Amino acid sequence: MTTFVDRVELHVAAGSGGHGCASVHREKFKPLGGPDGGNGGRGGDVILVVDQSVTTLLDYHHSPHRKATNGAPGAGDNRSGKDGQDLVLPVPDGTVVLDKDGNVLADLVGEGTTYVASQGGRGGLGNAALASARRKAPGFALLGEPGQAGDVVLELKTVADVALVGYPSAGKSSLISVLSAAKPKIADYPFTTLVPNLGVVTAGSTVYTIADVPGLIPGASQGKGLGLEFLRHVERCSVLVHVLDTATLESDRDPVSDLDIIEAELREYGAGLENRPRVVVLNKIDVPDGQDLADLVRPDLEARGYRVFEVSAIAHKGLKELSFALAEVVGAARAAKPKEEATRVVIRPKAVDDTGFTVKLGDDGIYRVRGEKPERWVRQTDFNNDEAVGYLADRLNRLGVEEALMKAGARTGDGVAIGPEENAVVFDWEPSVMAGAEMLGRRGEDHRLEEPRPAAQRRRDRDADRDEAEKAYDDFKPF
Repeated sequence: MTTFVDRVELHVAAGSGGHGCASVHREKFKPLGGPDGGNGGRGGDVILVVDQSVTTLLDYHHSPHRKATNGAPGAGDNRSGKDGQDLVLPVPDGTVVLDKDGNVLADLVGEGTTYVASQGGRGGLGNAALASARRKAPGFALLGEPGQAGDVVLELKTVADVALVGYPSAGKSSLISVLSAAKPKIADYPFTTLVPNLGVVTAGSTVYTIADVPGLIPGASQGKGLGLEFLRHVERCSVLVHVLDTATLESDRDPVSDLDIIEAELREYGAGLENRPRVVVLNKIDVPDGQDLADLVRPDLEARGYRVFEVSAIAHKGLKELSFALAEVVGAARAAKPKEEATRVVIRPKAVDDTGFTVKLGDDGIYRVRGEKPERWVRQTDFNNDEAVGYLADRLNRLGVEEALMKAGARTGDGVAIGPEENAVVFDWEPSVMAGAEMLGRRGEDHRLEEPRPAAQRRRDRDADRDEAEKAYDDFKPF
């Protein structure tokens, strides 16, 4: 069973925010204590962070579902809920984060680099935070916002300066074992190397990393053998080293044809590999026939413009010259690389005519409202509470949604949907005549939803009924 995984689909879900609390302070000898409901806690984020001690995505292959904790709800006595704990997922250096369509979301290179894969929901406000001069004792609180959830694809691309490429059993693993302290598995059968191996090489004052990529065969760029699975590990390397076997026992192979086949696969794969500096290593010259074949093909390879080195990983021949030559090429590649500038903070102020939402008439005759604020307000509204719904109507009206609907041609009774099409809140639009606390009655009620008389009119009617009862009593008094 393989212990190396370099591509997984991860299902992440951030924590939801805690609900706000609707509470009224009650204490002996303190009437009208007022609202004291606390806010809900924020939901935890799901964060990917580069950890040098992690070399594979195996853990996420076995456990692809990851979820952060929710925020705690608020409580009375102005007690806010506890924030949810962030879920930190360590990933190897060189991990690329993509969406399901293959679009790159983040390229995580360097120890400590982070990416928020899923953001936690905001906590809902308690009624203490919702109190105002007009709404002194709200009978509702805002709900916590659901945390983001979705799928991301993690791909590992090895971060190395030099990549050793070639046919299976060309001696790449042996070469990296003698150039560095890496200890890969070495055997005399094809596809011994099943995972990329990394080693660190010191040549004078230059330190560079070298990667042994599993063997390539014809058709590797199309997925044959192990090629397509591991060609992505070559993408970041600055230098490609062709390791050619001069002692192959296969009659239909020779170093030049092996080189041509591997070059064709690299060109087919693309990703800029055709433009990387090349070095050719003729390996296994300790074998008598190997030395003869190396002497035969070297002039042809040099005529093509390659720098050619004859080495023997077993006999430790030519390794020092190769090591310093690679250090020279790596140094030149690093010098030619554009210098990274400090990240500049780009401030893009909102346009003066940007309302933060859009109103469009859909093909189904429903007016669709999209925007961060309206959608978030809808998610945080308790539609079982009339006063909370009225508060939402007030907020949308102040934002200008009602005016925008009128300009778009909406009329009383037309359908209006707020939110994405697959999860929108749909209602019949009734333009507001009065907006605010003057319409409110008891806590938890908003008479705009059931069309009773306004609170002031209700008090006048109650006073009129009392006066009529008193008059009737006076008319029937016996004295």
